[in-house]
Amino acid sequence: MAASMRLLARRVLRLSNRNVTASAAGVSCPSCRCYSDAAEDRSTHFGFETVPEEEKAKRVYKVFENVAEKYDVMNDAMSLGVHRLWKDMLLHVMHPQPGARLLDVAGGTGDIAFRFRDYIHSQQERQKRRAVRSSQSLSWQDISNKYPSEDRPHESMAVVCDINKEMLNVGKKRADRMGITSGLSWVVGDAEELPFDDDQFDIYTIAFGIRNVTHVDQALQEALRVLKPGGRFMCLEFSKVTNPVLASLYDAYSFQVIPVLGEVIAGDWKSYQYLVESIRKFPDQEEFKGMIEDAGFYCVRYYNLTGGVVALHSGFKL
Repeated sequence: MAASMRLLARRVLRLSNRNVTASAAGVSCPSCRCYSDAAEDRSTHFGFETVPEEEKAKRVYKVFENVAEKYDVMNDAMSLGVHRLWKDMLLHVMHPQPGARLLDVAGGTGDIAFRFRDYIHSQQERQKRRAVRSSQSLSWQDISNKYPSEDRPHESMAVVCDINKEMLNVGKKRADRMGITSGLSWVVGDAEELPFDDDQFDIYTIAFGIRNVTHVDQALQEALRVLKPGGRFMCLEFSKVTNPVLASLYDAYSFQVIPVLGEVIAGDWKSYQYLVESIRKFPDQEEFKGMIEDAGFYCVRYYNLTGGVVALHSGFKL
């Protein structure tokens, strides 16, 4: 309930600010009309096409609605399976510990959340083995004194938040097939207006999703808001290839092969043409690093993967 009221308050404040801006510009009309005109005046990119901001969100939703069922198959086909290594690297750098609370935004199919659960499980097993080894050298009195003082760690939790219901349905089906019944939640939500209270999560991840957000700066502000102090922001996204030869090959593959794969496998050329174009429109590594710092994160750095085809950005809320 509190989260819903905060979300409503933020929407009212944003609408109020936009109306004030429109009035200051000398627009003499009812407030609702001012907002409508202002929204129509603002434009953004949808791939290489320029569209009104309000239209982009609808188009992006339709893209992922169309590709949801074949999303995982297409990821394997487009990246030759390398996307799995990129996501494994994300978890390796994250190195989450038992009790951590993860928010994975735009992660409808559950790829990051499932890896997070597996990683936490492996950490728990490692801790158990260490405890067994250490207890073998203890006396019965030591064990008796130690046992009552041990507190069970808080259960780890992964929350998958995605604006697209079709993508979430794919993830839920995967969880059902894997027999996952606890420690995982699925929430419909917008990266620009997250339906969560402040200071809720230890880790925020967004993998191959932030370039589809209309207002990236707003999404970064929301990430900062929902993280606890000391929490970590991590973003895996396509970026700028650093090697000129690889960049030329990558461009040829992206524009000549990926849309064809989209047509053959998913029956959707246009959606994958957009996805390729959206990569080229996204800021490069240094520019995005600056945006993360401007949002209020500290100790921001990035790792280039596969020659810069993908970059992993990381920052902390202090």
